[in-house]
Amino acid sequence: MSKFRLHDLLKQLKHGKQAAPVSGSRRRIPAWSLWSGTAVAVVLLFIVIGISISPVARTVISHEEWLSPELSKANKVESKSIRIHRGDHAVSILQRLGFSLSESRQIVIAATDRYNLKDIRTGKVFKRVDSAESTDVYYNINEMAQLHLQRQIGQQVWTCNMEARTLLTRQRVVTGKIVDSLFGAADEAGMDQRTTMNLVDIFAWDIDFARDMRRGDSFSVVYEEHFGEDGRILDTTILAAEFVNQGNHFRAVRYEKSDGTSSYYTPDGKSMRKAYLKAPVKFSRISSRFQLSRKHPILGYTRAHRGVDYAASSGTPIHAVGDGYISFIGWKHGFGRFILITHNNRNHSTAYAHMRAFARGLKRGDRVKQGQVIGYVGMSGLATGPHLHFEFRVRGVAVNPLTVKHPPARPIPAKERDRFMQQTAPLLVELNKLQSPAAWG
Repeated sequence: MSKFRLHDLLKQLKHGKQAAPVSGSRRRIPAWSLWSGTAVAVVLLFIVIGISISPVARTVISHEEWLSPELSKANKVESKSIRIHRGDHAVSILQRLGFSLSESRQIVIAATDRYNLKDIRTGKVFKRVDSAESTDVYYNINEMAQLHLQRQIGQQVWTCNMEARTLLTRQRVVTGKIVDSLFGAADEAGMDQRTTMNLVDIFAWDIDFARDMRRGDSFSVVYEEHFGEDGRILDTTILAAEFVNQGNHFRAVRYEKSDGTSSYYTPDGKSMRKAYLKAPVKFSRISSRFQLSRKHPILGYTRAHRGVDYAASSGTPIHAVGDGYISFIGWKHGFGRFILITHNNRNHSTAYAHMRAFARGLKRGDRVKQGQVIGYVGMSGLATGPHLHFEFRVRGVAVNPLTVKHPPARPIPAKERDRFMQQTAPLLVELNKLQSPAAWG
């Protein structure tokens, strides 16, 4: 068959027509038609070949489908968390995590040797994790420790261990100036309330935050935020701080001793801690000062007021200003609910009157630590409003608490002096950077 005959056949196939006989006369075929016919022929050739030969398939498979069903199942981990609300107990929470009543009770019993799950706290979290190897239950006891209960797949027995929590740490540096209140300034600087309270505790031996605060006072703080696995802030630690109060500069740096204990010191190694706190109530105001003659607001006649009255909301915590033991606790005439603490040197004692209630469990003879909550502000006895009447006595005689000078605790031991300087020098550098009015977060 000539090339012209082949061309005509291909052309008719293209248009769906039956091939017709070719006459003996020759016709000139345009070049473009020849090339078009050749292309169609090539396509037809590949179609025929494709029908007669089995194709090799190429399919894009997702990464997960590469794994065998058994391997995929082995790597599967499921978790569920439940936050504790008021009225919850461990068994009910474990049931909500999918455990039966009997197994929930088994888990609680298994934890007993390590931790009593009757003591769970509102706001904390139970977490269940299921894998191919085991079922695990976690409960965060505090910022540092968690309870870990585990049952291996195919086993009935639960094991329990106390483990250290994984913490993430971020350092922050802030500075602020007081306009209305310390809390307002701290919030403006981006510092949370717990860090603000820690700041007060550090300088509580040098600054009476009830009477000494002034507009224009300022603070600078270098501290760490500690996060849990879920990203929630668990705790903060102040590393270095400065407080400027009425033009007086107070500085403190945190130092961890070689024995693992830590405390706050001035940059030259003197302890921030004193024998007594400046005030027994935080963030209150002085409503009446120490006076040898004052007209009593209820009795109406003039008599000595041998203490300082701190006006505060009813229920405000009252703190022991120093270490000692309770030599009296109970009702004492016009003082109402009253506590007398004899301090360690036996020459000093402090009195706390008009309480609404005592701290739970306290009794005569109990030892108390500086800063410990011993009761709550009230107006028991002869009082016109909620306040704390506070006295400082030297050998039984009341003196003005606002003028008593208290010696500091022991300074850094000489053998740790070099270690102290090396550890605190970088913190003081960070603190010096904060002397500009900018605040970083």
